[in-house]
Formats: sequence, structure tokens, C-alpha cells
Amino acid sequence: MLKTYLYIPDQLEEKIINVAKVNKISKAEVMRQSLEKGIDTIRRQGNASAQILLRLADLGKRYKLRGPKDSSARMDELLWGKDWNQNG
Repeated sequence: MLKTYLYIPDQLEEKIINVAKVNKISKAEVMRQSLEKGIDTIRRQGNASAQILLRLADLGKRYKLRGPKDSSARMDELLWGKDWNQNG
């Protein structure tokens, strides 16, 4: 196991102490568990958007949905109802 040093705010230290007392574990264990859970959450969030887009693409294929062929050129108009290339 690697030993490392970390500066944390006083309020976070208080939370860590409280969780350690309630769960009857060491502060170090609270921090290890918190880091592990936090990193897993960040990892899942990082690719969540890509997973949703892939699912949408699969639905489109499954139901043979067709959209406008110029959607990339008209993205603002289609999403926001406005063509920013035109005046007004």
C-alpha cells in the first residue's frame, strides 16, 4: 500500500471523523472507501453520455428512423429553432 499526503478542508476532516466513528473504522479506511466510490462514479459519468448516444443510435436502427439529411448543417435551427447564419 502506498502512503500519500493530502491537504483537506477542516469541514471535510470533521465529516471523515464522524463517518469513522459511526462506522467504527479508521479515518484512512473512510478516505480509501470514499476515493474508490468517487472514482467509480466519475468513471461512470465520463462515459454515460456516450452510452446514451449509442443506445439512441441502436433505437434508430431498430425502428428504421430517418431524420433530416442536413441535420449537422442545421443543428442550431433544429435544436433551438433559430438559424444563426441568417439575420434577425
